[in-house]
Amino acid sequence: MRLELTRRTDYALRALLFLARHAGRQSTPVIAAAMNIPIGFLPQVMGDLSRAGLVHSTAGRQGGYELVGAAAAIDLLSIVEAVEGDTRRRTCILRGGTCRTDGMCDAHEPFRAAQDAFRATLAGASLANLGARSAGLDTGS
Repeated sequence: MRLELTRRTDYALRALLFLARHAGRQSTPVIAAAMNIPIGFLPQVMGDLSRAGLVHSTAGRQGGYELVGAAAAIDLLSIVEAVEGDTRRRTCILRGGTCRTDGMCDAHEPFRAAQDAFRATLAGASLANLGARSAGLDTGS
C-alpha cells in the first residue's frame, strides 16, 4: 500500500503554506517562483482551492490569492479533498466493485478502519501546524 501525494496536492500544499506565511494577497508569479510550482499549472490548483472556499481570488493586474480564514482553521483533509475529491475508497478490496448491501468482504472492516484513521489524521492536522513544523518550530503536537 502506497500513500503519496499527487503533484496537484503537492502544489496545493506548497501554495497554501506560502499564503499562510505571507499576509495579504499574493500573485501567481510570486507564489510559483517562491514555491517552485509551474506557473502554468498554479491557476488550475488555485481554482480548486478557491472553489473549495480555502482561498479568495482577485482577478486583474493587482490580483492574486489569499487565505479565506486562519491557517489554523484549514485542515489537511480539506486541502487534499479540494484538489483530489472525496478520499473515501469506493471499491471493495476483494471484489473490485462497490461493496454490496448483501454483505461486506472479509477485508472491509480493517481497510475501512485504516481509511478512517488516515482521514482523521489529516483532518486533525492544520495548515498552521504544518507551516510551523516546516519552519522548524515546535507546535507541541
